[in-house]
Amino acid sequence: MAYGPSSVLGAVLRNKQAEAVVRKYAPHLDKEIESVQMRYGTLTQVTTMLQGVRTDPAARDALYAELATLEEPDDEAASPRDEEIFLAADYESEDVPSGSARLVAASHGTLWRTFELELHGPAHGNPFTDVTLRAEFRNGDRSVTAHGFYDGEGVYRVRFLPDAEGEWSFRTTSNARSLDSVIGTFHCGPAGPGDHGPVRVHARAHFQHADGTRFLPLGTTLYAWTHQGAELEKQTLATLAGSPFNKVRMCVFPKWFVHNETEPPRYPFAGSVEEGWDFQRPNPAYFQHLEQQIAQLDALGIQADLILLHPYDRWGFSTMSPAEDDRYLRYVVARLAAYPNVWWSLANEYDLLWSKSTDDWHRIAAVIGDHDPHGHLISVHNWVELWDNDADWVTHASIQRTPDGTREWRERWGKPVAVDELGYEGDIEWGWGNLAPQEMVRRCWEGVVRGGYVTHGECFLAEDDVLWWAKGGVLKGESTPRLEFLRTIMEDIPSDAAGIDPLPSDFDVPVGGVEGRYYLAYCGIMQPRLRTFHLPQGSRFRADIIDTWNMTITELPDLYEGTCTVSLPGRPYLAIRLRAVEGR
Repeated sequence: MAYGPSSVLGAVLRNKQAEAVVRKYAPHLDKEIESVQMRYGTLTQVTTMLQGVRTDPAARDALYAELATLEEPDDEAASPRDEEIFLAADYESEDVPSGSARLVAASHGTLWRTFELELHGPAHGNPFTDVTLRAEFRNGDRSVTAHGFYDGEGVYRVRFLPDAEGEWSFRTTSNARSLDSVIGTFHCGPAGPGDHGPVRVHARAHFQHADGTRFLPLGTTLYAWTHQGAELEKQTLATLAGSPFNKVRMCVFPKWFVHNETEPPRYPFAGSVEEGWDFQRPNPAYFQHLEQQIAQLDALGIQADLILLHPYDRWGFSTMSPAEDDRYLRYVVARLAAYPNVWWSLANEYDLLWSKSTDDWHRIAAVIGDHDPHGHLISVHNWVELWDNDADWVTHASIQRTPDGTREWRERWGKPVAVDELGYEGDIEWGWGNLAPQEMVRRCWEGVVRGGYVTHGECFLAEDDVLWWAKGGVLKGESTPRLEFLRTIMEDIPSDAAGIDPLPSDFDVPVGGVEGRYYLAYCGIMQPRLRTFHLPQGSRFRADIIDTWNMTITELPDLYEGTCTVSLPGRPYLAIRLRAVEGR
């Protein structure tokens, strides 16, 4: 059979003649497939991204025509790598006393704050794969099982997030005798200031913390900020501390892409770039650093939306086998699930990870669900094709699109919608990263008024190549203070409301709020001099004119009811807020 559009790039490149044809039409092939893992994509998929054929249909047709003259050999796919490791039931000999590992644990904890068992045990063989460890935590008739992990140097840890005050007991289970049947107790006291527990879905399309505190996400994008070294990471945290953002989208693995082409200071697995990686041996120092930064975000009141897999990879982390993926996921979930501010994002742009199928993503979600005793939020982010968010395990939709469809997505899936990638303010070459600040703010307002939640990003060229969206540092754009203003508007809805819901709207102006009590209409780029509203009979409303760009609120002197017309100043980026007045 001849090569054609459905041929997989990796198979094409294994044939020297076919490889030469591809390189003829895609002269920058090496750099492009290093930035994005394309080897598992079909030619139809990868030619949408390769320079030379991406925007030239004639070149693409010529490429296919030349390849069609070559025969594609039978598939010689490599055999799966070490697909599963079968654990020994007796990792330690019978002369090792059961439960003899030294335990370090506090006698007291607090609600919604990570509690840890530190166990000093054996280190022979490969403890990362040879040893199983979990602990059952009991509070009255309730029990919760948390999985443990090896942290290097003979140290094992089991982390737990107490969700009830009172006395808790624990007992470990392990195939290593010294780690098996370690028992103890601790007292859980009340939550500390600001400790509200993990974020959950609330009222179908909104969020709240486990203790019932309302959470209204306003995110930002910092894909590779934890891979930049101490000085820049410290600066990023200082910038976040003064920003309006309470959620950060960030990658667990390092990233290799435009404006992010430096080696990280540490890697997630034992090995090296030159000699390859031992996916059976995570690097504890790498994950210790990651969790320290997650804890720093928690101290700032910021949720860490952790991207577990992504395609922007030159090291091979995006093309691990299913067994390697699963071991990595079990490890990272065991380490991080007891942090109260963690969300799981299976992937950034899952549909660019061509090495994985739909079934793989469902399997990956099941691994996370089986090993996360605290039920953190979980989503899948798209490049082009939206994920089917009807899946039971998906808690909320994570969308890369402009926000116009937010209301439709809410209705389709009956879940919260986070428009996590709606474009970035900046001035780089590509359209996704050179939005004017006015357009960035407009899109964010659109998403919020239509009943969703939004995520900011910033991509300004810099001599040091430090762009916020990838590396962090400092914010340079004009949208951030306007988004801080937007956050104050979001938080000013009635205190008993779960969030802003989409309300009946005309075709040109979206309206959101709380039916019968609070209306927020956003005019965007239009500049009307008046707007007519049809308010509930029997209630009176105060009206505010909100200038979303100049960040002003002008309260009008009149009260409005029934069908009424509000006069406007006739400039763009205005919102009208109508709030019911108590009594007559």
